[in-house]
Amino acid sequence: MDQAIKFLIRLYEAIPLHITVRNILMPQLQNLVLTDRAGTPVNHTFVPRDIVGNVGTVVESTGVPVGDKRVSASLRNTGNGNYIGTIRFVFPIVNDQTINGVTTPVVVRTTYADVEFKFSASSTEQERKDAVGQVESALGSAKTLINDMLVKLQGIY
Repeated sequence: MDQAIKFLIRLYEAIPLHITVRNILMPQLQNLVLTDRAGTPVNHTFVPRDIVGNVGTVVESTGVPVGDKRVSASLRNTGNGNYIGTIRFVFPIVNDQTINGVTTPVVVRTTYADVEFKFSASSTEQERKDAVGQVESALGSAKTLINDMLVKLQGIY
């Protein structure tokens, strides 16, 4: 019995980036590096915070939790075999506020972005890759229909 346990421990340690649950390979909560669109683009590293209710969250910490940028990701089965994958981005803007000589950070506004994919249980991996790739492509700065609507807040005519 001890050899079987040791084997399982070695097997678990040999798979650092993924875990296996019921024969399904699942991505492990890990660092996520995202690049902004500043004049000189900056990489932002989001590090694992926690997993609550099958929702994994990574944060870019400012040192003050109220100002942490967050990305959460989840996948759920709808019960009829279909899947909904959701990614939520939360970007708070924090300023210091001084009242009676006491300075505290205050969230003055927050930008949210929700991305949701709904996949049929009969969809193929290639169909899902194509859908994700096309959404990624649509968000490129050269795609003025989407870019100018979102970034410049211009209506579509």
